[in-house]
Amino acid sequence: MDPGAPLPSYGVYLLGRRPPEVPWEARWIRWPDFRLPSDRAAAREVLADAWERAAGERVEIACGGGRGRTGTALACLAVLDGVPGEEAVAYVRRHYDRHAVETPWQRRYVRRFGEG
Repeated sequence: MDPGAPLPSYGVYLLGRRPPEVPWEARWIRWPDFRLPSDRAAAREVLADAWERAAGERVEIACGGGRGRTGTALACLAVLDGVPGEEAVAYVRRHYDRHAVETPWQRRYVRRFGEG
């Protein structure tokens, strides 16, 4: 995190193990590196909450490397915001990181996220 940046009021952490405590409200999605969330229904709920809160709050989405899991979560947020599931990965790669969403199963997860 940039030391000069404002602190988030809410964070979503996509990690294989529980993250360290932070001084703002935070949720943890158990999500091992290069994999998918362990509990997909809970992940959908947390990401939907993050999307709603981002309308008026500073929300941080983070994983260990900032590409695969974070990119996948950002693509899911794009779907919640109206980007079709088939286009969300390309959207995130264009606007966030060209290497975002690293695995075929992460891409499939984003496509299916739009269906349900």
